[in-house]
Amino acid sequence: MRTFECDYTEGAHPKILSALTETNMEQMSGYGFDPYTARAAEKIKAACNAPDATVTFLVGGTQTNMIAIDLLLAPFEGVIAPKTGHINVHEAGAIEFTGHKVLALPEHDGVLDVDALEAYLRTFYADATHEHMVRPGLVYLTHPTEYGTLYTKAQMRRVRALCDAYGMKLYADGARLGYALGCPENDLSLSDLAALCDAFSIGGTKLGLLCGEAVVFTREAPKMLLSQIKRHGGLLAKGRVLGVQFDTMFTDGLYESIGKEAIRHAKRIRSILLEKGYPLAWESPTNQQFILLSDAEAERLRTHVGFDFWGRWDEGRWIVRFTSSWSTTDADVDELRNTLPERAALLQ
Repeated sequence: MRTFECDYTEGAHPKILSALTETNMEQMSGYGFDPYTARAAEKIKAACNAPDATVTFLVGGTQTNMIAIDLLLAPFEGVIAPKTGHINVHEAGAIEFTGHKVLALPEHDGVLDVDALEAYLRTFYADATHEHMVRPGLVYLTHPTEYGTLYTKAQMRRVRALCDAYGMKLYADGARLGYALGCPENDLSLSDLAALCDAFSIGGTKLGLLCGEAVVFTREAPKMLLSQIKRHGGLLAKGRVLGVQFDTMFTDGLYESIGKEAIRHAKRIRSILLEKGYPLAWESPTNQQFILLSDAEAERLRTHVGFDFWGRWDEGRWIVRFTSSWSTTDADVDELRNTLPERAALLQ
């Protein structure tokens, strides 16, 4: 049975596997001091139009967020995030484990409410006792959001302005960034993120790599970066595994083409869901499509196709997620059209 559960159910893109195989017997220095890692970093800096940036590579998304945020914050600072943000709900307290509090603020369809952010900062510093509180030192955003929605350039610029006004840093979690960049509705580029953020990640795990995330520090890089990554348990001895993959990903437009193709499939999936009577939970232009189903409907549907029980909408309904990915094919989507029952049939 075909599953559309998430965007990392398969192993790796064939070009990634081929590159790993072809370089397998080459002898290289460890810890990222190999030519492929160096070349990957230069390609990413060129793609971001950020020649002075510092690029480093880590294994997974939670590890990346935890290390990057910890290195960007002072010990007494916390991180502002939308209440639905990944670091607030799906990372098992990894940020708090480093000693930093997550300061959750309201959002709309996953996008941080910038008015609420401004009000929070104004109120915080108006309090004469604010030095007794956790100081907000960084704003965390995801692009796309947990809801598959997008930030606009105007929203990001406004957040940047607030960060500058209140002495904070801005970090964007790009675990699914390639799928955002592949959307016609998206108006943020890698260059924009490099100009607006102090740091951001470029996810590979969900874009066809076996594993791996790149972190781009666009302004001042953390001191003793390698040592600090090792201190956090994030330094991979065989750094080549990440370098070879990202070098391949940023060659001949592979990163961009993967994102665009997944979005093409997602739009087909959306159309099929609507044609068969399934209500969208909200509008998502990216590779994640969300519908609402009762408990009984969801249980019946799971006998026909694989999907993700994303969360509860209310007491009697699930939010169900269908995800396209780097590995989705036209044949997969055709099969979905042929096997997905009409919603009305689930109600019988």
